[in-house]
Amino acid sequence: QVQLVESGGGLVQPGGSLRLSCAASGSVNNHYVMGWYRQAPGKQRELVAAIASGGTTNYADSVKGRFTLSRDNAKNTVYLQMNSLKPDDTAVYYCKRREYGLRDEDEYDYWGQGTQVTVSS
Repeated sequence: QVQLVESGGGLVQPGGSLRLSCAASGSVNNHYVMGWYRQAPGKQRELVAAIASGGTTNYADSVKGRFTLSRDNAKNTVYLQMNSLKPDDTAVYYCKRREYGLRDEDEYDYWGQGTQVTVSS
């Protein structure tokens, strides 16, 4: 079992910045993809950004150039630096970690509880 703890959400004005953190603990392994999803009111949950254990990253088109995903492997923690925030970024942000087992087809998904990000003037 893997546990994910998110922090860093809050209220910010348009154009401002926030930094989200997600720390993983428990039975983590070294083959994973970890990142953030978000869900705005009345909308489906969508991928925001993710990083694989090898270091490759992927960003939603809507956040490219504004959000940056980084990690601290020693702490099993990922960070999402969110700059130039827009009202459309308002959502509950969920950390997710997918781990892979010994077989390529073995996948295990873990979710955080979510942290609210509100961008409003």
